[in-house]
Amino acid sequence: MKVDLIAGARPNFMKIAPIIDAIIKAKKEGKNIDFRLVHTGQHYDKNMSDNFFKQLGIPEPHVNLNAGSGTQAEQTATIMIGYEKLLLEERTDLCMVVGDVTSTMACSIAAQKLKIPVAHVEGGIRSGDWSMPEEINRMVTDSITNYFFTTTEIANNNLRKSGVEESRIFLVGNTMIDTLIKHRPRFQKPSFWDKHGLQKGKYVVMTLHRPANVDEESKLKELLDEIIAHSQNLLLVFPVHPRTAKILKKIGVEHPRLLMIDPLGYLEFNYLVENSYAVITDSGGITEETTVMGIPCMTLRDNTERPETITLGTNELIGTDPKAIKPAMDKLFAGQWKKGTIPEWWDGKTSERIVDVLLEL
Repeated sequence: MKVDLIAGARPNFMKIAPIIDAIIKAKKEGKNIDFRLVHTGQHYDKNMSDNFFKQLGIPEPHVNLNAGSGTQAEQTATIMIGYEKLLLEERTDLCMVVGDVTSTMACSIAAQKLKIPVAHVEGGIRSGDWSMPEEINRMVTDSITNYFFTTTEIANNNLRKSGVEESRIFLVGNTMIDTLIKHRPRFQKPSFWDKHGLQKGKYVVMTLHRPANVDEESKLKELLDEIIAHSQNLLLVFPVHPRTAKILKKIGVEHPRLLMIDPLGYLEFNYLVENSYAVITDSGGITEETTVMGIPCMTLRDNTERPETITLGTNELIGTDPKAIKPAMDKLFAGQWKKGTIPEWWDGKTSERIVDVLLEL
């Protein structure tokens, strides 16, 4: 059985790495399974990609479609054209996509049109917010997926409501947590740690990149002003997304406790998170990692596709209104933040379960 593994953007690398490990292990044991790693090149920064691949032990992609940047439609079209050409030259038995980036949707469509079945790792998650490109990607992908590998029973219920038969749904857990558990002993202190005198539990990590928070200059400035004003004397460590960096430069936000740094590698960023007092983010994946690490997390969004991080984990959704930050920070510093638990099946063995299912199929 030959499986195409599709990766297009940074979050995909973390989800695909343990699946590669599990396939290689099964193949060494004599099982009839192999893979072709297809990097669509949707997001490609050589330094960042090379760093991620090296840190996570991901082999060199068999194919790079070099899709590059562009509008949503341009990227979708370029990836579909490139992947269709690859499949016409050399078919595969299964197209496996992960997450919810443009590459996930585009490769699913190209595969199905050539009658190649599709498996979606992290299928069934929903935010209900159609203004997010990721939500459209999820819905389109799941509408043409054959096999769903899900993270929680919440995702299963979303699929059942949309008419997916039980026989096509497999609750396996979270491959991103496989990566976290495997590499946790190897987390690395960032190079700036000693220079800026960082200490465990004495700083807050921030990540902001969603348009609702960063595109409107006055809104971003107000958010940062509120966070700075109500974070007591803690240092705010802010790895800045390149898109956000341009806006920050325009509005000129500076403060002695605001440490803006370049994006970090996987091992350095998670070292930073694991040793922080708390995390403020608008990312989905980070809320899963903080839940497993037991770090308080406040999410500056009005909705989330990962409700289990709120019902079970350490995450709370506080919305995008800057005025919501003070009460959340007051609760945090009063020691009233919930402790949280880890969802079932988030045990580091998800990828092994996926491969077991593939071999049965």
